[in-house]
Amino acid sequence: MPEDKQFPNVRNRRVHMANERTFLAWIRTSIGIMAFGFVVERFSIFVKQVSYFLGKEVSLPSRGYSAILGISLVALGALMGVLSFVRYKKVERQIDEDTYQPSMILDIMLALAVLVIGIFLVSYLIYSI
Repeated sequence: MPEDKQFPNVRNRRVHMANERTFLAWIRTSIGIMAFGFVVERFSIFVKQVSYFLGKEVSLPSRGYSAILGISLVALGALMGVLSFVRYKKVERQIDEDTYQPSMILDIMLALAVLVIGIFLVSYLIYSI
């Protein structure tokens, strides 16, 4: 006897577990973005300390582009974490009601964030040459 015929709720449990794995993947992504933002924000301090240790004078602004980008990335990661929870609960309800409709807001937001970060880093590296 097929598993779905014998236990009708098994299929739903598997779909719910897949939804939970997707949610956890989004949480890992948001934590990664926040960690990257923290590293970017603290990078200027690291450069100052290394230059002081090497005895070279480097004039970097105390709060420059790295601080703005870093704080923005941390905020973006936190927002993505909240939106992923909202999406998880929405999909959970849709699975129970058998009315699932895919949503692409987090996918678009992540793609745009990666694009903006890439453009900023390329322009920053070109400017610093």
